[in-house]
Amino acid sequence: QLQLVESGGGLVQPGGSLRLSCAASGFTLDYYAIGWFRQAPGKEREGVSCLSLSGGRTNYGDSVKGRFTISRDNAKNTVYLEMNSLNPEDTAVYYCAAGVSRRCVLLPPFYGYWGQGTQVTVSS
Repeated sequence: QLQLVESGGGLVQPGGSLRLSCAASGFTLDYYAIGWFRQAPGKEREGVSCLSLSGGRTNYGDSVKGRFTISRDNAKNTVYLEMNSLNPEDTAVYYCAAGVSRRCVLLPPFYGYWGQGTQVTVSS
C-alpha cells in the first residue's frame, strides 16, 4: 500500500523555524516528483515547493522563496521541507504529495498520492 506520512508540524513563534518530514512506504520516492502544498482555513490549496523526479530541479511558491528549502534523503525514503523565518501567514495544514510526472509543478492535479497533512501554526 502506497502511503505518505507527514510529521514535524507544530506551534512556532514568528521568525522561528520548523522542518517537516514526509516519509514514504510502499514505494520509492526517488521515482516520483514530490510536492509540498498547504491549505489554510477558507483558502484554496497552495503549492509551496516541489522537487523533480530526478531531483535536479526545485520550484518554490513566491510567498516562500528564500525562506523554505525542499530536500530528499533517498536512503531514508523521506522528503523534507525546511521552513525558516516563519510568519503567521504560513499557518496552514501542510501536505506532501507524489506524482508520476517528471516535471516539478506546483499544481495539485499533477500529484496522485497525498499524505494526511500536518498542522503548522505560527503565532506568538
